[in-house]
Amino acid sequence: MLLQKIKKIKKEKKVTLIAHYYQESELQDLADYVGDSYGMALFAKKQDNPLIVVCGVKFMAETIKVINPGKKVLLPDLNAGCSLADSCTPEVFSYFLSKYPGAFVMTYINSNLVIKTMSDVICTSSNAVKIANQVPKNRTFVFGPDQHLGRFIQKKLGRPLELFPGSCFVHMSFSLKELYHLTSQHPTAAIIAHPECDETLLNLAEFIGSTSQLLEYTKTSPKNKFIVLTESGIAHQMQKASPKKEFIMGPNLEGCACNHCPHMKLNTLEKLLTCLEQETPEITIEPHMLQKAKIPIDRMIEMTQA
Repeated sequence: MLLQKIKKIKKEKKVTLIAHYYQESELQDLADYVGDSYGMALFAKKQDNPLIVVCGVKFMAETIKVINPGKKVLLPDLNAGCSLADSCTPEVFSYFLSKYPGAFVMTYINSNLVIKTMSDVICTSSNAVKIANQVPKNRTFVFGPDQHLGRFIQKKLGRPLELFPGSCFVHMSFSLKELYHLTSQHPTAAIIAHPECDETLLNLAEFIGSTSQLLEYTKTSPKNKFIVLTESGIAHQMQKASPKKEFIMGPNLEGCACNHCPHMKLNTLEKLLTCLEQETPEITIEPHMLQKAKIPIDRMIEMTQA
């Protein structure tokens, strides 16, 4: 009954429903598009429907609103935040930037809107290396807020980056000791990892990439078993795309394959129904802030497509 109500209202109101890979599987299955942060933003930009519902976290909905200022953008639960974004406040980031005057500032999309306005360009884990390769070599290069993604970019480029010391607690919860134990149980499994993981884990990975890149790799790889080091929600799309393959989610310190993002899981079917019925909570952004944030976000799209 709940699913039928959601589908009925969605159709009647001509709603575009966009979901991230880390959402609960039932929300992913209702969505018009499921993807990573960059894919979600691009998909939203191409839609004609005036009403967009984002099943993800707040920074994703804000980015989509910046790209689609004339559309109504809703998020089922406004408390769906991000530990990484929350760790990098404007005051702290401003102090960090003050140590590198004149630097080129590239920030991860996993950041709040004010941080984005302090940046030259935004990136996602799927386009970070490509964008970073276009940063002038004669400029000091600042990256934040995720130090592990920054270190991954630094290694790929072979140039130093000034890294803000932030991290995602979900990706930092994986245990190297338990991973060794798991690989001994599954010696033929390929380890694949998101670049927000610690470098000690990335060193063991056969493939490192964004959620969309990890998914694509599992589709094309001849391997039939994978140990996946990212949030557990991605397993749903991996299993749908490759039903005959086995996906083992990476272990935390207790050896449990239960690295869930509590912020992502705040969105539920019940909240989605209420959101569709009442058309709230709505993402609203002051016009001057929207214009300032749009500059580095547009630059991200331009540099990715270059």
